[in-house]
Amino acid sequence: MTHLNKAKTALGFLLWIVCWADLFYSFWERSQGIFLAPVFLVSPTLLGITMLLATLLIQLERRKGVQSSGIMLTFWLVALLCALAILRSKIMTALREDAQVDLFRDITFYVYFSLVLAQLVLSCFSDRAPLFSETINDPNPCPESGASFLSKITFWWITGLMIRGYRQPLESSDLWSLNKEDTSEQVVPVLVKNWKKECAKSRKQPRKIVYTSKEPAKPKGGSKVDVNEEAEALIIKSPQKERDPSLFKVLYKTFGPYFLMSFLFKALHDLMMFAGPEILKLLINFMNDTKAPDWQGYFYTALLFVSACLQTLVLHQYFHICFVSGMRIKTAVIGAVYRKALVITNSARKSSTVGEIVNLMSVDAQRFMDLATYINMIWSAPLQVILAVYLLWLNLGPSILAGVAVMVLMVPLNAVMAMKTKTYQVAHMKSKDSRIKLMNEILNGIKVLKLYAWELAFKDKVLDVRQEELKVLKKSAYLGAVGTFTWVCTPFLVALCTFAVYVTVEKHSILDAQKAFVSLALFNILRFPLNILPMVISSIVQASVSLKRLRIFLSHEELEPDSIERRPLKDGGGTNSITVKNATFTWARSDPPTLNGITFSVPEGSLVAVVGQVGCGKSSLLSALLAEMDKVEGCVTLKGSVAYVPQQAWIQNDSLRENILFGRPLQEQYYKAVVEACALLPDLEILPTGDRTEIGEKGVNLSGGQKQRVSLARAVYCNSDIYLFDDPLSAVDAHVGKHIFENVVGPKGMLKNKTRLLVTHSISYLPQVDVIIVMSGGKISEMGSYQELLARDGAFAEFLRTYTSTEQDQASDGDGLAGLGGPGKEAKQLENGMLVTDSAGKQLQRQLSGSSSYSGDGGRHHSSTAELQKAGAKPEETWKLMEADKAQTGQVKLSVYWDYMKAIGLFISFLSLFLFLCNHVAALASNYWLSLWTDDPVVNGTQEHTKLRLSVYGTLGISQGVAVFGYSMAVSIGGIFASRRLHLDLLHNVLRSPMAFFERTPSGNLVNRFSKELDTVDSMIPQVIKMFMGSLFNVVGACIIILLATPIAAVIIPPLGLVYFFVQRFYVASSRQLKRLESVSRSPVYSHFSETLLGVSVIRAFEEQERFIRQSDRKVDENQKAYYPSIVANRWLAVRLEYVGNCIVLFAALFTVISRHSLSAGLVGLSVSYSLQVTTYLNWLVRMSSEMETNIVAVERLKEYSETEKEASWHIPETAPPSTWPQVGRVEFRNYCLRYRDDLDLVLRHINVTIDGGEKVGIVGRTGAGKSSLTLGLFRITESSEGEIIIDGINIAKIGLHNLRFKITIIPQDPVLFSGSLRMNLDPFSQYSDEEVCQPQSHTRVQQRSSGQCSHTRTVSRQPRCSQLGSACVWGRLAPRPEWRVRGGLTFCLLVFVLLPSVGQRQLVCLARALLRKTKILVLDEATAAVDLETDDLIQSTIRTQFDDCTVLTIAHRLNTIMDYTRVIVLDKGEIRECGSPSELLQQRGLFYSMAKDAGLALSCWEPTPQCCLHQCLRQRSEAACAPPLLSSSKDLVALTDDPDLELQSQGWSTGLTAAGLPIPTIQPSFPSCLFSLLLSVHTTGKGKVDDWHPLFISDLERHRQSHLQPMGPGESHDPSQAIEEGFTCNLLDEEVASAPLQLAAAAPGKEVLLCLYSVSALGSAFAKLFSWEGSPQAGEE
Repeated sequence: MTHLNKAKTALGFLLWIVCWADLFYSFWERSQGIFLAPVFLVSPTLLGITMLLATLLIQLERRKGVQSSGIMLTFWLVALLCALAILRSKIMTALREDAQVDLFRDITFYVYFSLVLAQLVLSCFSDRAPLFSETINDPNPCPESGASFLSKITFWWITGLMIRGYRQPLESSDLWSLNKEDTSEQVVPVLVKNWKKECAKSRKQPRKIVYTSKEPAKPKGGSKVDVNEEAEALIIKSPQKERDPSLFKVLYKTFGPYFLMSFLFKALHDLMMFAGPEILKLLINFMNDTKAPDWQGYFYTALLFVSACLQTLVLHQYFHICFVSGMRIKTAVIGAVYRKALVITNSARKSSTVGEIVNLMSVDAQRFMDLATYINMIWSAPLQVILAVYLLWLNLGPSILAGVAVMVLMVPLNAVMAMKTKTYQVAHMKSKDSRIKLMNEILNGIKVLKLYAWELAFKDKVLDVRQEELKVLKKSAYLGAVGTFTWVCTPFLVALCTFAVYVTVEKHSILDAQKAFVSLALFNILRFPLNILPMVISSIVQASVSLKRLRIFLSHEELEPDSIERRPLKDGGGTNSITVKNATFTWARSDPPTLNGITFSVPEGSLVAVVGQVGCGKSSLLSALLAEMDKVEGCVTLKGSVAYVPQQAWIQNDSLRENILFGRPLQEQYYKAVVEACALLPDLEILPTGDRTEIGEKGVNLSGGQKQRVSLARAVYCNSDIYLFDDPLSAVDAHVGKHIFENVVGPKGMLKNKTRLLVTHSISYLPQVDVIIVMSGGKISEMGSYQELLARDGAFAEFLRTYTSTEQDQASDGDGLAGLGGPGKEAKQLENGMLVTDSAGKQLQRQLSGSSSYSGDGGRHHSSTAELQKAGAKPEETWKLMEADKAQTGQVKLSVYWDYMKAIGLFISFLSLFLFLCNHVAALASNYWLSLWTDDPVVNGTQEHTKLRLSVYGTLGISQGVAVFGYSMAVSIGGIFASRRLHLDLLHNVLRSPMAFFERTPSGNLVNRFSKELDTVDSMIPQVIKMFMGSLFNVVGACIIILLATPIAAVIIPPLGLVYFFVQRFYVASSRQLKRLESVSRSPVYSHFSETLLGVSVIRAFEEQERFIRQSDRKVDENQKAYYPSIVANRWLAVRLEYVGNCIVLFAALFTVISRHSLSAGLVGLSVSYSLQVTTYLNWLVRMSSEMETNIVAVERLKEYSETEKEASWHIPETAPPSTWPQVGRVEFRNYCLRYRDDLDLVLRHINVTIDGGEKVGIVGRTGAGKSSLTLGLFRITESSEGEIIIDGINIAKIGLHNLRFKITIIPQDPVLFSGSLRMNLDPFSQYSDEEVCQPQSHTRVQQRSSGQCSHTRTVSRQPRCSQLGSACVWGRLAPRPEWRVRGGLTFCLLVFVLLPSVGQRQLVCLARALLRKTKILVLDEATAAVDLETDDLIQSTIRTQFDDCTVLTIAHRLNTIMDYTRVIVLDKGEIRECGSPSELLQQRGLFYSMAKDAGLALSCWEPTPQCCLHQCLRQRSEAACAPPLLSSSKDLVALTDDPDLELQSQGWSTGLTAAGLPIPTIQPSFPSCLFSLLLSVHTTGKGKVDDWHPLFISDLERHRQSHLQPMGPGESHDPSQAIEEGFTCNLLDEEVASAPLQLAAAAPGKEVLLCLYSVSALGSAFAKLFSWEGSPQAGEE
């Protein structure tokens, strides 16, 4: 027990003893024969028992852990008040001279009184928490739980925080933790549980019977005989929809019990409100009665003051409960929405976009919060009206009915307006949703917008939506003005009608002060419920809209994780870890299935590849295994845990390490191994603080390849049993891909004992996998091992024939890194994650980018993860990229108000001020006139001048109404002007911001500006301004009236004003900062939520839902931590201010009592009735001034982005280039340097290179070499730090950005599409005709097979050389599902499209965009990384044919795509290391050579690839003016083939050779090796007659032969490694080109010859053509 508790208990026992001492004294007196009244026995007995009970209660509460008891405090207060009366009589008795004194009883009473007083004082203090209460480990607990009862009801406990906030701006570290009962952990699960129960109940509802049309409906109480017929009817007609679960019920169940307490407080407050007018009545009677004693007046004054104070305390307890309930509801709703978003199906996801779901969390949850404070008015307002009318009836009699009639008439008017408001509300929400959705898309695809210079088109789209929104807002504003007019004028009209009827109907009705001012006070009370009712109704309307939206969302279908059976690994039952039997899957129940009749099983620990065309259902197969799709039939079993790597990596805004650990504990060794295997070490070197670097939203500061590797590392680290890889190798460079395959995925990788399912477009890995699944059209067309599928000679074999050539690098022969790891070559070194070996065992040092380099010492290994961080970077100082939403501090600057006024327009601003003034002058005048009227003398039982008084009173009232209507309109319309202007500026400023700004600013912040802050400007600020001005003028008016009545009040009003002002400033300092902290901590909630929605499939695959739910809850709690003190601070302020207001009431009444003889009753009535209102107005004034400040912050935050840095201007008319520019397409880099931020190193250093018009240039380099930076510089996404870029003689830095960006086209790395029509995605400015728009699609297969499409969509390209491409118009590629092939051609909606899993299809749309723009300069940024080989071919051949005369710059991952380019630029560390034609670079044996070698393209193994020789031979031929046939006769060809080791593919050759009139070779094995390899093989074995060959050709090959491949004598053998060491300088072709006629484009002598090999079957005829090729080849010959 604490000392305080001991003291209370001791005093309690003393009191009991004192009371019973009296009792025993009475017994003793009786024994002495003194018989006193029985009360002397009964009273001490009862009192003693009461004290004993009180003492026991103190103990009981201590045992319960109550630290300060309200019950006890109230009890001691009542006991003291009762004792006071006795004390007074005791003293008065003692003062009488003839009094008899009962000494013993007097002493006991004085002791009793002192003890009760002591108990009361002790009860005011709070006790320490009892020892047995649970220990709270909270570093910063909320002091509320330990505060005393008095401190709680006056909100004194928050004063500490207010003082701190006044001294210096509050930080988030100053905030207290939430009370346990307010945390998400406590609140959300209850709501979710109740909702589930409700859903279950609603499903069980008995079905209503619906009759067929033949049968009349039976009456309800039908007899039992009807049962069978009913059943029949039921069968005939499908049963009605089940009843919707009621969300309202669930909310009521969850939060009702706590909320019910507010009912009691509200009812108590409503009854006490009427005490004021009643006491006023007594006071006026006292004034009129000159004989009444003075103490009566003072008593009434005190009574008025006490009732006002009690009213204050009760009201704010009520508000506190409401606000806390609102806060809990918001927490619960956000939690429930978040939990639901993790489990809804993909089809449900389509109907609720990210924007809508975010709105559910922000706007709709807020609606519930607002409603909680108002909902009690539904019963409280009618109660107040009834009571007021009853008291008025007592006062004025039946004439009050006139007033009531006016009120009743107003009700339907308000109802109509509320209904209208609802429809506008819904429309507003709808257009707001679509605007936010559009903004979300724009912010996500901002890079594409900038690259294509499409900002203006999208700006117009947003403004169109906004225009609709403003139309609705304008209508709402007119409605609001009418509303305000009715609310303000109703009470006045009621008073006018009542008084008019009262004085005119009866001759002898006298309107005296008591009647007039008591009625006025009651009318003022009436004003509140009548005003608030429409607000409540509209709030309920809004909440019901939100309730419905929320109910629909929470009722969405959920994924059924049980549809896929997950067994533990230990579980026996077969060795297969994945078993799928006859399963059919669909993305949405309503759609036809995407995957049909899938049956396969995967043995434990095997590696399975899934291949097939773009859009054939590969990714869907993985999604199906993850239970992301609806299973229609069949069964699927997975054994063990699953890890998933999606096609587009999902990266969280967190440190790199956290992205990899993904919530699992850190194991140093394993973590290091994973980072190494996933080729991330070099990237860690580049990043500013190693693996603690913060990664921006959606991974903005990582390249595509890095994101993919991080995503891969996350999966590998989690050490699951089954791995699903959705084409993770497409985004990385070839050599890195190879490294990852070997070290992670492949048969010797880290995961070699796990089950792996790999979707891939890369053929080179296929020979190493155990099983290959070939998909086409949503079915498995073939399945088996590599050899089996080849032998089967089906679709797969055909596919392979087309593509196996250079892609098939040495890895496919199964001997891994054959050339590495000979003796003396153990020291393996990571180079960009790729193992490279140097014969001396030294590490190959290679710098990775301008920002960092490898450490110099050779054999050092990274010993711990701490060293993975860059030396010198302390773990705490992690590098931050994202700028958190900052809170402004200090007072809102006046300039913000001025900005807002300017946005409204100064004329409207001052007009509305003037109208406000007129309104309040009229109001004061009318009331003063009334007081004069009541003081009119009564002559012969009536007052004179009644008509005059009434008409002036009426006129003043009407002028008041006109002014109200005027200012209401002015403010509303002004508000709309302002929000239009502010939105336009914000949108313009955001779109004008440079790319760096978007990389630093989380999209959550921007979306927050466009949703929450803009909503505030749209709908809140005009309302707040009206309320603020209204209350300000009311307070000033009240003070003027009080001063008029009792000038002596001038002494007291200024000091009270000062107190008021000080309290208000003191409060606003903290409140404003709390509001800012709250809105800053709101952004992370939405950012995290959007992030979760993007990565929901990954989260589900890893089964991390619980952790993400916890994270979300934590963020919501962080937000509520700032919100809770702000609502308490509001209560704190209100209680203090109302006490100031109560003092005004006290003094107004007191001064009237003091100067009662010099005052008229009318003035007293006027003064006191006004002072009664002051409290309310003061309250409103502070509330509104702080609302005003907190809401005007929204303007400040919208303006914030106008000060940030902007891009260069979009159009500069003076320097605009001619419209035909660039005509040649010549690009010149002169000493070009680039850095991303001033504080970072150069990314590109002194680039000097000239690219001639029409050249095709490849740009290659390791990750981080600055390849993409070059394109960013070309598009001026980042401005140069020195040097310049000249295009066709114009310095691009001097022209407008749009002038530049419209003239160059890029096909970006991440294909971004915007939802809308396909047409909009190709041509947002609608510059091109339908014919032009359709043409590019024919090249990119963005076309529809079905004849149902409009005819113009199927226009085939008219260019003859592409006729075959054109005829392959496979829209089907883009619309793999029949139901998407909607009529309507290009307006075909892309919404589904954005949800399409296939990246390849999106890439084709990007290609179509480029074809449509057809500019002179085309940049491809790793554009074909994510497509299959066939589509890649298609893209490459399209670029070759369609962009024949254009300058093409390609950043390549797949080196083979650029092997036929005129030049290749090799970048390293931001500098140009090599530049020249591919063949020259290969001969130089430099960086390019090593990259080609890593990619398996530089022939570092024994058998050379076919095309090289032919290409080379052709080049030699073109150099000789005229060349003889290569082989003297056809028999030589056959002679070449009699080596049994050489394999020829039968089918293709035979056709070609027969066509050429050559005999068919005799050997016909099945391997699709190409003929040209024979040529070189023959050379190396020395069989052919070299002398027959042309000398020039010999010179090259002979040199090799003689240098290290001497003809073999008998028994001699060659060392293959010799060939590898030497290597062949070969020029490579794009080996992956398919499905079009052969082209032999032979250029003029001295130029390279481009040979495109389109199909195996064409090779034979090509060869034949070659033999008979006499004379100089003609350019362009086919």
